[in-house]
Amino acid sequence: MNESMYKYMKVGTIHFMSYPETMKGDGPILETLEKIAKDPYFNAIEVTWIKDAQTRKAAKKLFETSHLTVAYGSQPRLLTTGLNINSLDENERQKALATLKEGIDEAYEIGATGFAFLSGKYEEATKEDSFNALVKSTKEMCKYAKQKGNMPIVLEIFDYDVDKKSIIGPVSLAKRFAESIREEYDNFGLLVDLSHLPLLRETAEESILPIKDYIVHAHIGNAVSKDPSFEAYGDAHPRFGFPNSDNDVPQLVEFLRVLLDIGFLNTENPPIVSFEVKPWGDEDPDVIIANSKRVLNEAWAKL
Repeated sequence: MNESMYKYMKVGTIHFMSYPETMKGDGPILETLEKIAKDPYFNAIEVTWIKDAQTRKAAKKLFETSHLTVAYGSQPRLLTTGLNINSLDENERQKALATLKEGIDEAYEIGATGFAFLSGKYEEATKEDSFNALVKSTKEMCKYAKQKGNMPIVLEIFDYDVDKKSIIGPVSLAKRFAESIREEYDNFGLLVDLSHLPLLRETAEESILPIKDYIVHAHIGNAVSKDPSFEAYGDAHPRFGFPNSDNDVPQLVEFLRVLLDIGFLNTENPPIVSFEVKPWGDEDPDVIIANSKRVLNEAWAKL
């Protein structure tokens, strides 16, 4: 592709994956946010909960002064606490819903343009009940967000039987789910992640084409799926080029090509496409970010 990728997308990184010590809402949040804010490669950033109000205020100012588009990822609110938004235990479902509503409030507070979450675990015997619980919770979130503004609620598609074991899930169920929510709420969309395709055992076309009308956000990264004995097996988001991993430049080229073909990557309203890559072991986070940039630059040049 001869044209700049910035014509077609806002390039971001997921702050709490790039710097995982911030994932629980504390730690060196501002110091690491500043690293990204000072890097002109990025014109978007994704953050999660920031527990301290003064830190949130400072972060918002940083986003404004750096001209970064911000999105909010609430996944750590669920993954670090064990809460399940489609739990069949109503008390647990309400707890999960409450923390996500708090996240929606935070997202509006910092000026986020979208709010992402993930579905929870399920049992095959009660899968339909879990699906219905997820629909109920998501509609409640969409209603809550709509009362405050226009920020979309976005479900990220995860693996359903490897690591996170989220009900959404396979593309057929993701499509059915999106259709169910969009019947009532237009402030809903889906998030596709290159990292999860090997875990879903779906190609880019298989994973994207059936839900092309609902995709509003994308992540790019890597996974190890071939053998449970391999290092970083599962949904660990290792760097590109990690031993025995699935994604590198060719897979990213294909992913971007499909997103371009369906009009998701576009010049009228460029969407956020963020790195979801996490340092493994003692790897330097800044080196891993540089790795991701090189891979995206090379992939875009090959489109």
